Amino acid sequence: MTYLGITGYHNDVNTRSVPGLSLFPLTAEVGDEGHLAIGGCDVVDLAEEFGTPLYLFDESTIRDRCREFKDEFTRLYPDTLVIYASKAVLNKALVLMFKEEGLGLDVVSGGELSIAHSVDFPLDKVYFHGNNKTPEELNLALGLGAGRIVVDNLYELKLVNRLAGKKRISQDILLRLTPGVDPHTHQHTTTGTIESKFGFPLATGQAEEAVNEALSASNLNLVGLHFHLGSPVSEIEPYELAIELVLGFARGMSQKFGFELGEFDAGGGFAVPYTADSGVPTVAEYARAITGRLSSLVSELGLGRPRLIVEPGRAIVAQSGVALYRVGAIKEIPGIKEYVCVDGGMSDNIRPALYGAKYEALLANKVLKQQGKVVTIAGKLCESGDILVRDVNLATAHPGDIVAIPVCGAYSIPMASNYNALPRPAIVMVKEGQARLIRRRETYQDLLSLDLV
Repeated sequence: MTYLGITGYHNDVNTRSVPGLSLFPLTAEVGDEGHLAIGGCDVVDLAEEFGTPLYLFDESTIRDRCREFKDEFTRLYPDTLVIYASKAVLNKALVLMFKEEGLGLDVVSGGELSIAHSVDFPLDKVYFHGNNKTPEELNLALGLGAGRIVVDNLYELKLVNRLAGKKRISQDILLRLTPGVDPHTHQHTTTGTIESKFGFPLATGQAEEAVNEALSASNLNLVGLHFHLGSPVSEIEPYELAIELVLGFARGMSQKFGFELGEFDAGGGFAVPYTADSGVPTVAEYARAITGRLSSLVSELGLGRPRLIVEPGRAIVAQSGVALYRVGAIKEIPGIKEYVCVDGGMSDNIRPALYGAKYEALLANKVLKQQGKVVTIAGKLCESGDILVRDVNLATAHPGDIVAIPVCGAYSIPMASNYNALPRPAIVMVKEGQARLIRRRETYQDLLSLDLV
């Protein structure tokens, strides 16, 4: 089968005109039969082979994004380490890919750390985040040799020091600071304001207290400072302001306590376009703003040039992921609304219900069909809020059609649940016409296997 890219023509129709196609992975094409193809694979065939709901990831898009972040940041600031934020989505196949691409890893739980360890990821490039790491998780991190523990509060600072002492090791740490900067994103994903559950606030004096205590701790080595504003952050200015505040604080700590800033972690939260009318900065624009502000300020403030850490998650995997569903019931309420119901929903993608996330969609088996009508794509869960896409212009749908929703690579899978006792979907990785299963579909037996009577 041959495929035409989005810059080509098929049946005298310029595929550039297909609404939303540019949101799909970089390898998205239209095949001879008018089907959506990704990574050289007809996604309608994938739905038949692996069933639906089905999540697919395009390997080429993931690797391209890894290299783009590394290239754009290191070109401007050579001493940059890009670490992937695992919470966006993680499994063994993905960790191996990040290992091959030379990225570090940001983990937030013992589970994520264990996945990394299971494929021999270099643990010296692992940064362990989280606002309430348990003693068991910290002991695991210390025992495995996690490179950095990003300490979030005074309780944890004392706990890590005590646990490291018992193991007779000196653990490298960063302190997570709360700079008090509003990133203008959803309240559920804002983390850098003073009322956040995360980090040591600059404004209250707790950050200074943490630096003083960390420097005097017998089993800790304070190597740097970290902040994370939230996600997705679609503006440049919040990063620039936070960098100014945190570096100003670092200078004060240098003067007061002799603290040397070895690493400066600007977090992640980089936005991606979810809809055709989304306007977000490019990776190059984020890189220019962050490295430019960092370079100018360390010079102005008389600080040594620290290693820069950035933590993209969504921006690396979101576009690579596509969710596939099969259409079932179609409910038309004359003059009011038409629902196209699919065989998944908030159990595999809770983002629309949780914080109003917006998506585009198309019918994978009718990519070049003229647009039909405005419909709402509804899931099958027993909740009125189980809506995947509201008011999308979709080709006329019939039972059995395959709905493809782009930009589903981040957060959908890790936040999936078994609500209504639905098994979680399979995941496939596609590349150069080949599809490989990287997570099998759960079965009813899987759901029953943990229950005891």
